Formats: sequence, structure tokens, C-alpha cells
Amino acid sequence: MTAEQHYWQGAWVDRAEADRRLDRLDGYVREALAERLSPLLVLAACDRLAAALADPSSPQAGRLAACLREARLPEDETARTLGDVAEALSRENLETKLMRELGGTDPGRLARFDFRREIFEGWLPVGLLVHIAPGNAPAAGALSVVEGLLAGNVNAVKTSGGGRFTHALLSELADLDPTGAIAARVIVLGFPSSRTAWLQRLCAAADAVAAWGGEEALAGVAALVPAGCRLVDWGPKLSFSYLTSDAWAHRETLLGIVDDICRLDQQACSSPQVIYLDTADPEQVFAFAERFAGVLAEAVPGLAPAVPGLLESAEISNTVQVARLEEHLGLTRVHAAEDGSWHVLADTRAALRASPLFRTVWVKPLPRKEIGAVLRPMRRYLQTVGIGADRRDTAELAAAVLTAGAQRVTVPGEMLSSYDGEPHDGVYALQRYSRRVDVQLDARFAGDACLDDLVGARELPAPPVPVTSKSDFELFQTDLSRAEVFFRSGGSSGAPKLSAFTWDDYHEHMRSGAEGLLAAGFEPRSDRAMNLFFGGQLYGGFLSFFSVLETLQAVQFPMAAQDDHALVARAVVEHRADTLFGMPNYLLRVFTEGAEVLRGYRGVRKVFFGGEHFPESQQAWLREEFGVELIRSAAYGSVDAGPLGYQCPQAPPRVHHLFSGLQTLEILARDEDRPASPGEVGRLVFTGHTRRGQRLDRYEIGDLGRWVEGDCPCGRRTPRFELLGRFGDIFRSGSHFLNHRRFAAVAEESFGHRRALQILLDEDATGESLTVRLEQGEGLPEPDAVVRVLLAEYPELAAAVTRDRLVTLHVEQAAAGAFERTPGSGKLPAVVDRRTRNN
Repeated sequence: MTAEQHYWQGAWVDRAEADRRLDRLDGYVREALAERLSPLLVLAACDRLAAALADPSSPQAGRLAACLREARLPEDETARTLGDVAEALSRENLETKLMRELGGTDPGRLARFDFRREIFEGWLPVGLLVHIAPGNAPAAGALSVVEGLLAGNVNAVKTSGGGRFTHALLSELADLDPTGAIAARVIVLGFPSSRTAWLQRLCAAADAVAAWGGEEALAGVAALVPAGCRLVDWGPKLSFSYLTSDAWAHRETLLGIVDDICRLDQQACSSPQVIYLDTADPEQVFAFAERFAGVLAEAVPGLAPAVPGLLESAEISNTVQVARLEEHLGLTRVHAAEDGSWHVLADTRAALRASPLFRTVWVKPLPRKEIGAVLRPMRRYLQTVGIGADRRDTAELAAAVLTAGAQRVTVPGEMLSSYDGEPHDGVYALQRYSRRVDVQLDARFAGDACLDDLVGARELPAPPVPVTSKSDFELFQTDLSRAEVFFRSGGSSGAPKLSAFTWDDYHEHMRSGAEGLLAAGFEPRSDRAMNLFFGGQLYGGFLSFFSVLETLQAVQFPMAAQDDHALVARAVVEHRADTLFGMPNYLLRVFTEGAEVLRGYRGVRKVFFGGEHFPESQQAWLREEFGVELIRSAAYGSVDAGPLGYQCPQAPPRVHHLFSGLQTLEILARDEDRPASPGEVGRLVFTGHTRRGQRLDRYEIGDLGRWVEGDCPCGRRTPRFELLGRFGDIFRSGSHFLNHRRFAAVAEESFGHRRALQILLDEDATGESLTVRLEQGEGLPEPDAVVRVLLAEYPELAAAVTRDRLVTLHVEQAAAGAFERTPGSGKLPAVVDRRTRNN
């Protein structure tokens, strides 16, 4: 790569080609912005690069280290820079940044601002974001581009002509995005500031310009920025330490300040250039300066301090020489290393002034009562204050310096440290690189939670990893370091297990659940909801829908499932609840045992269910007997995977829209890991792209389904799929595959059975048995008659029982309370397989 090569949207171009492309810059930008960039793609690529940089033997780390060495960075500084970049690019750090600054990991969605009103808001890119990178901080320009990418912008960064690090870092990042979307939004041009024609053309096309530098440099950039273009100036800032008498007496405090000074040789804006003492006594200032100089003298020889250039050396010499002359006036005292590697300049005047850097620090008096008068005139330049004081004084002094204009307050030794999502110079960078937009609509959009769903789905590719089944769920839990909240699966499809989430996961999932419920027909402005899901024992059903309804700001009666079903029915009437949430079997028992009061009430208009299939015949009974108008799935999801799909008013039974912002769905053939053919029933395999508590990549959820082709009449363009049972609904008995749903269909069609039906599989020394357990009710034939009907209407069952004589068929009738249920959730498992349990 020659000195005149530039990186332009994935290609390396020479100076002449870059010059030609600059003439068409606006066209390149329009083309790139036509497709929205998902922050999740950026997070994934950054995390891959962070992992590579954390490994010094990786090709990426080697190439980037070579670029830093070409820029004459010392080895220790090279290693520290790559380490800092790796940490900054880690998925956890960038997710935290997105959440804090823009409120979510997909802030560009035009989503409901208020579920009670048709108002949609989002953070959209400004468009073309030009970065004029500083020459003294090799990673600053590249990391600013990463922030621009997270905000969805097309980014053009101008670097100084000599450095190649920004080019290399951003090209490595783009190479780790298989979609090419990142490359399409990155332009890196390295040229000297004297080439003003290029800078003018960049700024002329820009929607925002981010620039670093001194006042003169920023003024020059401002002159090039057109009217209406946002100038994001990361201008010169000044930081200082402030010590009370009890703190400056402690050596540990002084060592902390020494570390702040020597780390990066005061090149960071947060490096202290002045040490203020809470005193008006010049002798205390001189005494402290002498003592501090001794501590600094001990520390510097053990470091590898940077050597100032010719101009920096001249500035240091001039400042020190003036201070020495002022010693004769009693104003100053100078302490310096013989080799000039450090300087401590004591000054009896309180006025804040910049240091010439390279381990040169002022020591000045500033009584706390004068903080406002001395510092406020410099408020535009203040950044970080490291306060050394006791707890009470720290609180008081922090308030004083913040009022005077400081942006950050910390303690000595931590002035250059930061935390994930920290504001920079008093603002959030991502907000300055974005636009907050809103769309206000009418009642036609009452059921829409996100306008993007009407335009098209944003499907992310599944990662190239093997499929993991429910039985191997623990493989996802090798790293639970970020997990904060745990729920237990009810166990209807296997042994109960804990699923791990962060609180951000939980709230994001509840937001999605609220959006799905709105689409399904819930009206938060008027519906009065009673939550009858099961709760407790780490089960998430009741708690999740409590939070979903809270997100919707809906009226809610958090009753939870109770054993006294008649009492629940009376509570529905007493509180005028018109919308019920719960599992089908539980809700049916409430309507059955509370039939008299609920028939008289006829006020339940909506039923939203989850956790189990709700047969159409049972839904028809609720409509006919109790006047229920709407019965719909509250959500399709699971405790382990979270929200997966939702129903719209036009959705046929079992058909759901995919939560495409959270999940990628693959439907794979039953017998091999290949995509199912159109219309073919296959295994549902989900990848959760925003999960933080634990990763969930290509997880076989245990359900069967198929894609639904064509556009939905509701207008949403998100993928649709039809649920067709669980793996557990299909079981092998007597060498034949049988399906619980076929048993239920025969029972309903032959003798109108619409209550619970459970299959129990058992075996002993004499062979295998299959018991069909039916809930008691009027019109149900005797068990022998039911056996005859099942054998006559289900040929595969007859083959196993009559022809092959491999299975003994039994039918029993039982009360609802006698059915086996999973602990915690109260779900009614369709099939209870005792065969392995008894062996």
C-alpha cells in the first residue's frame, strides 16, 4: 500500500481515483443510505475484531501493530493502543453505549413512543458524517467512525497524510462483515491539511462534521461547514486535580496524580495540567510542589516517557524559563529533572492556565470559596477534575466545580479512566451523530407498534455454528458473567432448566411482547386486563405479562392463577375485567366452574392465551356461551428463547409473524440440517441477536412449523410461519410415529370432546402401553367405546395395537385435577412418557 492509497467503500484507490470520486460523493452517499444499516451487524463485526486484537498472534493484530510502529509509536504504547481499541470494540461495551445513549440496540426503528397514541419516534442517521481526525491520537478517528456506524451514517474520515492506522483498522472491520454493509459506509482519506480542496469538497457534502483540534484548527473547519450542517467540535479541553489539606498529606493521593500525569504524557484531554490546593497560603503551595516533585522524580525514570518534538520542546523551555524569571518576584518556584523529563511549576496566582504537557504540571492555590470566580470564565474549556478529599468535602467540591463548568469529576489516579456509556465532554456522541425524528399518525395505525414492519423485514443471517437442541441447552451457558435475572422453563418439553438474561434483555423482550400484543388486538386505552398466568417458582409467565401490560400502560388486575376457579370468575365480574390473559386449560376451567356468573356478566370481550394450543372448538364454546369476541395468541415464545412471534388480526390459527428485530428463524428439515422446502414441515431453529445474559445461536426450540408464503393482509412485511405442534406431540410407540393432535381431532370429531386430552406412555415386562386420558364431561362414551372409535379412525394406531400387537391401548376418564402438570407453569403436557422413567 503506497502513501497515496485511500480506502473507499471497500476498495483501495489512488489519489486520482479518490479525486474523481469526490466529485460524485453525494451519489455514493445516497446509494449507501438507501439500505438501512442494522447496529447489530456493526456490533457483531466489532466484537470479532475485538477478539482478534486481544490475541497478539492474530493477523489483524499483527497488521495493525505494524501500522502503529510505522507511526513511530513505542512498543508499550502500541500494545496499550491495541488493547484499548479491543476493549472499546467489545460487544458488551458497545451494547452498553447504544443502550445508554440511544435507548436500545436498534434505535433506528420507528417505534411507538406512547402505546396509547399513534406517535412513532426513532434515532436516524444524519447522513454523511465527516470526521477530521486528530494527528496525536491514532485510534480517535477510527473509533469515531464506529460510533458513526452505530448511528447508521455513511462515514468519511480525513486523517493526516502520514498515518495508515485508521485506514487499516476500518478496512479490517469491514472485512469482518460478510454482508458488505459496513464497507459501503466507510471512506478513509489520508491527506495533509494543506490540500484544502479535498477538505472543502468533503465538508460541502456533509450533513455533520466531527472535528478535533485547537481553536484555530476548529475555526478553520467551521469556515468550511455549510449552513445547516452540524459541527460536532471535540475542541481543546483542560483538566486539573483539586486537593484538600487532609488529602495532599497522603502519599497515595500524590501517586495517583503522578499516574494521571505520566499515563499518555498528558496528551489526553482528561490529563491534569494543574494541581489546585484548597488554600490561599503561598508557602503551602511551595511546600507541596517540592514534595510532589520528589514523588514525580521517583516515578518517571521507571517509565518510557515520550520525547517532545522540536516545537513542543521550545514551548516547554519558554514556559519554564518565564517561571524561573518570576521566581525573583516571589510568584513561582520551579522543580525540574536534570534531563528535562518532568517539571513542577509552583505559582501563587490562582488563574487557570494550560501546561506545555509532557509531564509538566502547575501547582496553584484555589480556596474553595473562590472556585466559581476563578473557573467559570474558563468554563468552555473545562473537562475533568480529580478531587482528593474526604467524603463530605468531595460531594461539596464536586458540586462547586460542576457548577463552574467542569464535565467530569473523579478521584486522583482515575482521571483517564472511563466507564461504558460515559458522556464525552458533557454530551453523548451517538446523539450528536443522529437525528431524533417522529411520525404522528391516525387511527388507521392503532394496531401498529413499528412502522418499519410495514416496509420490510430486516433479517440478519444466522451465525455459522451447529444447531443446538433443547437437550443441549446447557451448552449456551458456558459464560453467564453478564446474567442478572433467571427464569425456569416449565419443563413441558424436557427437564426444567434456568434461562439467563440481563435486565436489558428482560425489558427489551417485554417491549417486544407489548408490540406483539398491540398487533394482536389489545387496546391499552380501554381494555381492563386480568392476568391469570401462573407465577412463582422462577416461572416467568405471570411476571412477564405483568411487565408487558406495564409497558403498555394498561389497566391491569394481577390476579395470577388460583386454585379456586369460581373465586377468579367472581373477581372478573367484581372488577369489570373485560380481557383475560392465561393458559387455555386454566381459562377453560375458570369459565366452566364460574359459568353461571360469567354468563350473567357477559363482559369478557377478549381472551389472550399462551403456553398451549387452544383448539378451535373450545374457542367456539367461549364465543357462543359467554360472548367472547376475540380469542388470540398473546405471544408465541418460550422462557428460554424469549418472544418469537405474534399474531395479527388477519392471522389464521397457529400463524404468527416473526419478531424479526430480535430473532432470525430457520425452518430445517426434520431429518437433516437443511432448509425445509416451501410448504414442508420442519424444525424451528432460532437465533437471538440481542441476547446478552447468554448467547442463543441456532437453537432448536422443539416446535414444528412451516413458512407461510405471500404478503399478510394486515400489511406487515415480516416473515410469517405456521406452528404445527411440538416434537413432543409426535412420539414413537410400537415402532409407529403417532401424533397427539390426531387423537384430539378424532375425539372432537367423533363425540364432541373439547376438554383436556393427555397421552401417557408406559411399559413393563409384558410390553408397552398407551393410555388416553380424557377429562370427564357430559356426552363422553364409555372407555371401551372410545377405544373402538380411536382404532377405527386412526389407522396408524390400529396398526400398532391390532395388527402388530406391539402396544396395549387404554382409555381412562378423570377429573381436571387428576391430570399431570408441569411444576411452576401449570402447563398440561400433551404427552407424558414414563417409559425411560420406569426403566
